[in-house]
Amino acid sequence: MKILFMGTPDFAAEILKALHKTEKVAAVFTQPGKPKGRGHNIVPGAVEQLATELGIPCYTPIALRDGSAMELIREIDPELTVVVAYGKILPVEILDYPKYGSVNIHASLLPRWRGAAPIQRSIMAGDSETGVTTMMMDAGLDTGDMLVTEKVAILPEDDFGTLHDKLAEAGVKAILETIDRIKNGTLVRTPQPEEGITYAEKIEKADAVIDFNSSSSELLSKIRGLSPFPMAVTKLKGKLLKIASAKASDKKTSSAPGTVVSSGKDGIFVAVADGVIELKEVVPEGKRKMSAEEFARGHSGLEGEVLSWQ
Repeated sequence: MKILFMGTPDFAAEILKALHKTEKVAAVFTQPGKPKGRGHNIVPGAVEQLATELGIPCYTPIALRDGSAMELIREIDPELTVVVAYGKILPVEILDYPKYGSVNIHASLLPRWRGAAPIQRSIMAGDSETGVTTMMMDAGLDTGDMLVTEKVAILPEDDFGTLHDKLAEAGVKAILETIDRIKNGTLVRTPQPEEGITYAEKIEKADAVIDFNSSSSELLSKIRGLSPFPMAVTKLKGKLLKIASAKASDKKTSSAPGTVVSSGKDGIFVAVADGVIELKEVVPEGKRKMSAEEFARGHSGLEGEVLSWQ
């Protein structure tokens, strides 16, 4: 099937790689690269890099409503458009152009977690299950008819990174099944139910700030949901401290939330609303990621210090 692929980050690149093996990906639309590093050099996104590697024509249109993108799509003349984390709202004329329409791969079990950050939000909310949904795109925000779903369990040890990879695999399975059903005429469109709708808002800087007045389960879910990027953050002695991983502890304390209960070769233990958590990996301001034990060795006298964003 002649496909126009639209996507930008790593998650989308995994889908593109699989489609390239079985279908005719005629062209790719992706977001322009962004400046990175001290030199602010423009670095292309994962999809652009992969498309270049695979020899697929790749375009980075700045606007989609000025007519030039639609003219290009008419030249490509796709039978189906597959959209995965593209990062732009698509006009209806672009959605409706292909013979079989435009299909989106969304990393949640719709209608739960419509929106920009479904993987992070599912972990942060303490969900035990998520998945991938392919849907027929319409003018709304992730409101189209559902086509194929693949469920994925969220394990206690999963963080954003591991769940991202599992959902990418599920996304490959879901889109290949969707295309097979289109080809053999067995595709069924199911309207999304009105009940159970939630929105996965984009992760903002304020979302990453740790509030140690929360319960241990809430804090650990937040830390997992934000690791390895952008990571949960707090401050120690006025300096930024990112928390890459943590776990529950059976230590007892009467200290106020945020207080370092103990620190040393056994790690760093911090009081929270309902007990204590153990920090496992941290990223000190301006430094690399390290174990909490390593950080503690270089910072004596932490016991009694308070972790706080204030």
